[in-house]
Amino acid sequence: MVKALYVEKKPEFANRAKELIKEFRESLQIASLMNIRVINRYLIEDLSDRAFEEARGTIFSEPPTDTSYTDMDFRKQVVIAVEYLPGQFDQRASSAEECLQFIAPDEKPTVKSAVIYILEGELSNKELEKIKDYLINPVESREASLGVPATLKAKYPEPAPVATIKNFINYTDADLETYLTANSLAMDIEDLKMCREYFKEEGRDPSVAEIKVIDTYWSDHCRHTTFNTTIRGVVFKDETINKTFSEYQELRKQLGVHKPISLMNVATIAVKALKENGKMVDVVESEEINACTVDFKANIDGEEQDWVLLFKNETHNHPTEIEPFGGAATCIGGAIRDPLSGRSYVYAAMRVTGAGNPLTPESETRPGKLSQKKITTTAASGYSSYGNQIGLMTGLVDEVYHEGYVAKRMEVGAVVAAAPAENIRRERPEAGDVIILLGGRTGRDGIGGATGSSKSHSMESLESCGAEVQKGNAPEERKIQRLFRNPAATTLIKRCNDFGAGGVSVAIGELADGLEVTLDNVPKKYDGLDGTELAISESQERMAVVVAASDADKFKKLAESENLEATTVATVTEKAYLTMNFRGQQIVNISREFLDTNGAEKEADVVVEGTRRFDKEIPRDFEKGMKELVSDLNVCSKRGLSERFDSTIGGNTVLMPFGGIKQRTPIQAMVHKIPMLEGECSTVSMMSYGFNPYILEQSPYHGAYLAIVESVAKLIATGASYDHIYLSLQEYFEKLGDNDKSWGKAFSAVLGAFRAQMELGIGAIGGKDSMSGTFEDIHVPPTLISFAVTTDELCKVVSPEFKGRGHEVVWLRPELGEDGLPKAESLIKNFKLVRTLVDNGLVAACYTPGFGGPAEAVFKMAIGNNIGFEFDESISMREMFGYAYGSFIIETSKDIDLTADMKLLGKTVSRESIGSKKGRVRLLTLNALYEDKLEPVYSCNIRTSEERVPEMIYRTRSDEAPGNTVDKPRFLIPVFPGTNCEYDTARAVEKAGGEAEIFVVNNLTADHLKRSVKEFVAALAKANVLFIPGGFSGADEPDGSGKFITSFLRNEAISVELMKLLNERDGLVAGICNGFQALIKLGLLPYGEIGVQKENSPTLTFNNIGRHQSKLVRTKVCSTRSPWLRKASVGQILTVPISHGEGRFVANTNDIDTMLENGQILTQYVDFEGNPTMDIQFNPNGSSMAIEGILSPDGRILGKMGHSERIGEGLYKNVPGEFELGLFESAVSYFRGEE
Repeated sequence: MVKALYVEKKPEFANRAKELIKEFRESLQIASLMNIRVINRYLIEDLSDRAFEEARGTIFSEPPTDTSYTDMDFRKQVVIAVEYLPGQFDQRASSAEECLQFIAPDEKPTVKSAVIYILEGELSNKELEKIKDYLINPVESREASLGVPATLKAKYPEPAPVATIKNFINYTDADLETYLTANSLAMDIEDLKMCREYFKEEGRDPSVAEIKVIDTYWSDHCRHTTFNTTIRGVVFKDETINKTFSEYQELRKQLGVHKPISLMNVATIAVKALKENGKMVDVVESEEINACTVDFKANIDGEEQDWVLLFKNETHNHPTEIEPFGGAATCIGGAIRDPLSGRSYVYAAMRVTGAGNPLTPESETRPGKLSQKKITTTAASGYSSYGNQIGLMTGLVDEVYHEGYVAKRMEVGAVVAAAPAENIRRERPEAGDVIILLGGRTGRDGIGGATGSSKSHSMESLESCGAEVQKGNAPEERKIQRLFRNPAATTLIKRCNDFGAGGVSVAIGELADGLEVTLDNVPKKYDGLDGTELAISESQERMAVVVAASDADKFKKLAESENLEATTVATVTEKAYLTMNFRGQQIVNISREFLDTNGAEKEADVVVEGTRRFDKEIPRDFEKGMKELVSDLNVCSKRGLSERFDSTIGGNTVLMPFGGIKQRTPIQAMVHKIPMLEGECSTVSMMSYGFNPYILEQSPYHGAYLAIVESVAKLIATGASYDHIYLSLQEYFEKLGDNDKSWGKAFSAVLGAFRAQMELGIGAIGGKDSMSGTFEDIHVPPTLISFAVTTDELCKVVSPEFKGRGHEVVWLRPELGEDGLPKAESLIKNFKLVRTLVDNGLVAACYTPGFGGPAEAVFKMAIGNNIGFEFDESISMREMFGYAYGSFIIETSKDIDLTADMKLLGKTVSRESIGSKKGRVRLLTLNALYEDKLEPVYSCNIRTSEERVPEMIYRTRSDEAPGNTVDKPRFLIPVFPGTNCEYDTARAVEKAGGEAEIFVVNNLTADHLKRSVKEFVAALAKANVLFIPGGFSGADEPDGSGKFITSFLRNEAISVELMKLLNERDGLVAGICNGFQALIKLGLLPYGEIGVQKENSPTLTFNNIGRHQSKLVRTKVCSTRSPWLRKASVGQILTVPISHGEGRFVANTNDIDTMLENGQILTQYVDFEGNPTMDIQFNPNGSSMAIEGILSPDGRILGKMGHSERIGEGLYKNVPGEFELGLFESAVSYFRGEE
């Protein structure tokens, strides 16, 4: 029997409904809409009545914020119900099923979810259709029935044998053309002719699977077909570019290169030449297809150790265009998997995106397209959701606006990873080795993704793209992260490949020349998949690893310990053929030699047009010019976008995304300490990007050159040395087809990048091309993004916010050549000079101008600490507002001797304004324009209550002491699917003198779960502290945080042992963020005992701003009536990282009064004056009485939203504050019995 449950937020918590009303009235212009009710519907089968009633108020709903019904009458109401398409991953339903395992371990319930929208108002049919179009993206979802079905069990037909394409080898060319079109293949007719000839030689017709596998293998996405196309002839209409081409041709002769001229050859030859000249010696070369990899020395506890740094950029333009959430989520997921497959720990991310104007009204959206606002906001939610869950420090987020990106969205993620060199083994697989599929299961999501991403699109083609979009499952990928941080596992792996584009056919197909794949062994999400689907599905979170057959069981056991499924699916063979078997049928048998041809050789002619001027328009009026500049889409604040990405997870963030006491000055390069499991590392990684589409569209050659200059200059401005900088390029162009002028744009861009690499002596050791940026008659602008990466010492890092008033600000400029580009020798000299100034302690702040020139630079440097700036009288308007790539604006703490390339730009001043001889504008005025521009899209300044919030001070300190002292107390740290703060917590514990035990909760099967419960009880019995770390347990589903944790801890044996820890062994319990959410929903906070939440119970719910918030906040210690606060003082103000979407503490007046009387209010959010406040700038979630953390009545249990475990030397250098609460030291001191 199928049970139904309907869950609705109470009116005061109905944030989603309020957002939709606003969106429909403002964007869709539906004034007659009066109200919306949003209801989550759950259909549940095979769950007992007892378990259903228990789950109703603990898993499916939360009594303080939700109302639940078992029946609803939708008659006489306007209703839209939305559900995922069959085969699409439903995280909400999946998490619900996982939580139900704890309540009903011997039952196997099935859950399906849908969202029901009840619309109130006099709506016309046209308005109703507009709302439906907004709510239902046919690529991933559909309208659901309101009825309750008799069963949820799907009946999957037995997969039919894979068909042979009869008479294929005798097809005429016309037959092939028909087949190509009918089957929507990405290959062209010449490729298909090659297939015909190959199978003719084989003496047989191919199977459908073989053609699909070849189509995938040869797709532009997988094999860079466009980039490898042979350039037949080139016509130049620009002498500068022609000269560079001649230099390229001469270099080919010097290096003995005989490969045809192609975009790929131009893009990669510089690195080859630099290596020949003895440079780039640290680059790691391997047959493995992973990420850019370089050797470096990590300074750990004063000792240099051999490590490798990996970095990668990835695009998901087409998937994000058609399904923004899933496309962007799997963009970062895919970017992570490349260096992860290199057996490294991926810790930092950057996001650079391209869009049309997101302020464009919905009514002006092009037919067949989602609105730019819908794409940008939904994509931001998708990327941040995945990155936040897996635990990436997203250090820099930017979005570039150009109307060309209406043709197709640009979604780019870049990541940085590292590992000890000794953890990585690289060997060529041998016959008899086995391939293990690790991680997620296979479904129909993502089928055709590689080929779909390789096509240009029209309104009609987009209608059939649904299956191409992959669905992300970040908690699953986090498990692989953990496994690949374990050298016991990584040293068993000979070679590894991630499951991205192409699925099994490519991920496994690339691992060895000869392979026999048994598709029957591939774990499936559901039955009914045929052999072709299993071969090319791009379901996410999967890895293929090669191990010796004798190591297979050991590796699988290690995977099992991390709650990961691992299955042997293939064997390496002597014969160089890729073969696949399914249900007793050989469905693929293709020679490696044929696969590696990458298809028919492609040829193209190129015409490189003359370059056009790309100078900026210079304002005549200073005040008007400054106001227009700061409110330009490509200069204005992106804080509302950036702050939804976790920037501090891992506890290694050196520079926050926004610096200064006000956290307003954006950084130009993200900087992170190399993450360690043990020891203190003073080595940091740095990554920046350079890119301006407005220069690239005028001259792709100049734009590409300046992109590299900008990316390198940003590293230099952040304190990096010019030595050991590496690049990775991102190319994104329109579909080139046979248009020689379109080819000319791409060709001139790679020539510009080639010249920059050769002249600067810095090579691009990796990259990604996407060559399908076309929709009907519109195209993306020529796009080449340069990502620059290096490592350096923590002590050298410089941040861009002005540090003091009365300081000279100098401008270091390179000499320009006749072609308008900075001269390389001048650039290099200045790069080295900036580092010398840094070494000598003469640089207080530094910024390299970008889109808005020096005027943008000084404004952004000023706003972080509200320090004004006055331009020197000698500075012209053109100098202020024009492009100045490769130059540096340096705030000096001491006067320095100006060199020939230096000029006094001005001084920092006490007056809070930006001024010049031409006029002056207040920072307050400029900042309002700067922040308000994108507020309708990415809000960060919502209105909040101005009510005065009282201090909740309690002055009596705890005198609790344990019955038995312990010198090294044991902290038990559980890891649930989705937990991501365990490493940070364990490091803080060990540093404080405690012993950390990380316990992975295993729910692979019912038996695993029962064993996990038993083992956890035993571990808890030996522990002194239970510390529940942050994260997204169960992906914060179903529709609420902490439910997976609470379901586990409610187990009778666990709850009994937990209360023994507190009541009989004088133990302690704490939870931060997700852990706090679990403790409050368990009842342990504020009551001190496990119970079921009631309607008026205190709780934590969704932030008032309606999104995730990540930043630093100021908190005041209100009570030290707890062993956790021995090292803290009442009134102490601490700066703490927060990162959460559900951090709003809600409680009634009686409960708050009781907590105040008992000294249970731990901390409050406070402003710059130390006053508790509801202001969104300081109270990030709208918590009642600005409460950030609370205690149990006896003080033994602590919960707080702020991440007090994210502490360490040299963190958050660009934001002043005191960060050490001493939480862990206090707990250790308590157990040691110290006074």
